[in-house]
Amino acid sequence: MSRLLENKRIVLGVTGSIACYKAADLASKLTQEGAQVDVVMTHSAVQLISPLTFSSLTHRPAITEMFGPASSQAIRHISLAGEADILVIAPATAHVIARLAHGLADDLLTTTTLATRAPILVAPAMDAHMYENPATQENVETLRKRGIAIAGPAWGRTASGQVGLGRMVEVPELMEHIAIVLGRSGDLAGRRMVVTAGGTQEPIDPVRVVTNRSSGKMGYAIARAARDRGASVTLVAAPTALPDPIGVETVHVMTAEEMRAAVASAVRNCDALLMAAAVADYRPAESSPRKMKKGADAWTLEMARTSDILAEAQGDFVRVGFAAETEDLVANARKKLAAKGLHLIVANDVTDPEGGFSSENNRVTLVDAEGHAEALPLMPKYEVAHRVLDRVADLIARR
Repeated sequence: MSRLLENKRIVLGVTGSIACYKAADLASKLTQEGAQVDVVMTHSAVQLISPLTFSSLTHRPAITEMFGPASSQAIRHISLAGEADILVIAPATAHVIARLAHGLADDLLTTTTLATRAPILVAPAMDAHMYENPATQENVETLRKRGIAIAGPAWGRTASGQVGLGRMVEVPELMEHIAIVLGRSGDLAGRRMVVTAGGTQEPIDPVRVVTNRSSGKMGYAIARAARDRGASVTLVAAPTALPDPIGVETVHVMTAEEMRAAVASAVRNCDALLMAAAVADYRPAESSPRKMKKGADAWTLEMARTSDILAEAQGDFVRVGFAAETEDLVANARKKLAAKGLHLIVANDVTDPEGGFSSENNRVTLVDAEGHAEALPLMPKYEVAHRVLDRVADLIARR
């Protein structure tokens, strides 16, 4: 996520909720990603967590007062509002949400919010009964109608001991929401992307399947990166252990045939198809409706070819394939690219211990329709995704 957050100016509003301990973690994570974070604290927040905590984490002074001893502080809310790339209020209490909904501006946070032209993200945090109250629901809906993004709240145990909807979302999820809001004006805004991920499972019987070692991490990284650049993304996902990406339409499938049908439906009016899934080339010719019992020492399983999803997916959109190879990486990638008539293929050596299956990193070679091969160094899969999308954005622009 560093590419998205690096050098961004983020105003983080912290209000008087016990969930402000999560705000400290958020401020730290944003700073680590290269963002410049200005923390604005309400008087109630200062009762729960020290401004020094945020200053230590962001290396910038936390701001708690509208008016300071220096005259320039009198217009601090205007400068913060003008400099911000995004204003995040996390946690946001019921009281602050009500003040924002009614346009009140009686402290530094609310005046900054009222003055900014930057996108705003609010993460509610309160007792479950307070969140369910019709007044709070109406205030939250008012903010939504004004274009303010709302993250959460989550279901769980609140500080009062109640269990319900009111917990502030966890920091990793909140970081995703920030990425979505910042990406609204990205270079893929208005584009539709279809991404496949994971390894298909072809049933032998109700217990056993034929599958592969794909973790789905590369495809999920591409879906998240495309979303973070403003694209509308449909992710067609074979079974994985990964949670659905926030802000991405995820269609779950199991078999190659189910993925073929889902892709055929999703690619209508899309701008690009990125086929990162590891689709089984063969499936059992027949699947038993009951568990097959142990018998003779040898067992022969007759296999049949599955559909070639990428070759079948024809249309006026950019088509990107992926080649997981164990030898002759570039030569095999070029053959696959030509055979399927692709615009780009992403090839990697799955025997690479640093970038093979289940790794957080990848080392790939990009081969285009002109035959040029660009070998990329080992990097996180999310950054690999952006390098692939750089190519896709250029291909879309040239069409």
